[in-house]
Amino acid sequence: QVQLVESGGGSVQAGGSLRLSCAASGYTSSTPLYCMGWFRQAPGKNREGVAAMGRGSGLKYYSDSVKGRFTISRDNAKNTLYLQMNSLKPEDTALYYCAARSRTYGCGTVDSIFAYWGQGTQVTVTT
Repeated sequence: QVQLVESGGGSVQAGGSLRLSCAASGYTSSTPLYCMGWFRQAPGKNREGVAAMGRGSGLKYYSDSVKGRFTISRDNAKNTLYLQMNSLKPEDTALYYCAARSRTYGCGTVDSIFAYWGQGTQVTVTT
């Protein structure tokens, strides 16, 4: 079973930056992680897709609310997904989840396509 562990969350003032990491383990070579993504959920709100990408750096997806501020990347050799968050806003405050799928095609910021999820890491942006 694939396990995802997020880290890097914390509290930061508006305009600041954070870098989230997601370490993946437990997958097999026959079922590589094709698509990985980041989602977030704030109190009283639905879970929102933030960013996602395939194994290649040329296939990336971003929500309109974070495009231009956040950058998703991955190091396949280290089995790690990253989310660089710049120019953070109070509305970015949420519990951020890492997700992954082992299918050979299909990627995006739709949560239903992901089979594996981490426990989440809290990001709090203060004014």
